[in-house]
Amino acid sequence: MQRFSKTYQIENIPGFKRQMLQWAQQFREVVFLESNNYKAKYSSHQAVLAFDAFTLLQTDYFNAFDQLKEYQNNTNDWLFGYLTYDLKNDVERLESNNSDGLNFPDLLFFQPKKLIFFEDDLVRFEYLGICDDEMDDDFQQIISTEIKQADQQQKIKVQSKLTFNEYENGFQKVINHIQRGDIYEANYCMEFFAENVQLNSNDLFWKLNEISQPPFACFAKFNKHFVLSASPERYIKKDGLKIISQPIKGTAKRGATAEEDLLLKENLASNKKEQSENVMIVDLVRNDLSKTATKASVQVEELFGIYTFKQVHQMISTVVSEVSADQNPVDIIKSTFPMGSMTGAPKLSAMKIIEEVEKSKRGLYSGAIGYFTPNNDFDFNVVIRTILYNQEENYASFSVGSAITINANATDEYNECLLKAQAMQKVLEQC
Repeated sequence: MQRFSKTYQIENIPGFKRQMLQWAQQFREVVFLESNNYKAKYSSHQAVLAFDAFTLLQTDYFNAFDQLKEYQNNTNDWLFGYLTYDLKNDVERLESNNSDGLNFPDLLFFQPKKLIFFEDDLVRFEYLGICDDEMDDDFQQIISTEIKQADQQQKIKVQSKLTFNEYENGFQKVINHIQRGDIYEANYCMEFFAENVQLNSNDLFWKLNEISQPPFACFAKFNKHFVLSASPERYIKKDGLKIISQPIKGTAKRGATAEEDLLLKENLASNKKEQSENVMIVDLVRNDLSKTATKASVQVEELFGIYTFKQVHQMISTVVSEVSADQNPVDIIKSTFPMGSMTGAPKLSAMKIIEEVEKSKRGLYSGAIGYFTPNNDFDFNVVIRTILYNQEENYASFSVGSAITINANATDEYNECLLKAQAMQKVLEQC
């Protein structure tokens, strides 16, 4: 189905984005992807809003990738949505039996009637032909939207699903598996949660985004399920015949002074433990990409790159490959899912151990949110640094984790989890 476009010039883009997202809350399905003007080699759109579903696919994990493949082939249009971590059960013979307070469907994608793209001081509306006459009216409604001050919300108490002792017990089980040679590395995660809460999700997203300003931020609304993400990590992107994956492994806090900050950054760059974790995942990603790559096209374009964000320094590597023109885009994703940075190595063994030692079902955490384009390209983030909210159950949650290797110790890994949790906990408890 044909799309029509119209471009408008905006003086105050940040203000327009806030008006737009507040106005968009009236729709059942909304995805807003925000790069925070982070300019990197493989950056896509500065920002995009997809809303007002024309068609939709929602399913559990059983045959989920086959259903997505059929939907994507038949639609041949923009699709926005998510893949939960538990689609691992469709890729391998696995189960997810841990507790789940969020209850997100395992997979959800929709074809938006309406899209708004941001490039510098321009916004481009791209609407399906059935509603292209609504562009001017929608634009006027957006710029007329008054930004409401959020009501004073209840005092929220964030709790951890694990005490340190419980975390340490799970950590030791992972180490025992490593010592036995079952795995080399596993990403061990823990959940923080708040019950009986009523959140202003739109307001909280902007607060979280302001603290972190990451390149793969996302606000999403899927009826009563909300996603407030400050993700710094790209999972996988297809640009023409090129595939790009950029796993993160290695984290350091920011310094209080410029000198301390530089020292922490340099220490991360030379940290052998962090490098060893990173290279294990790079090898895993290389192996995953090789399943669909043309011969000898898998390359490590950057190893141990150090990137600075408002909250942390991160060690990021970039692995690329080429695929043939007839390679199905959904098959490319399925062959790499779930992403290596959130599982471990070897991946299948690590996922079995994760299910055994973790207490919470991951659901959308460590899954992916993104989009397919009409020409079979795609771009997906990794759902980390993310608050998830079930409005119907009044349950909010975020999870954090770290990579466990033979040289890890429980106290350091636990403290790394607490560092990653800071921004989300602060936003929830001070809202």
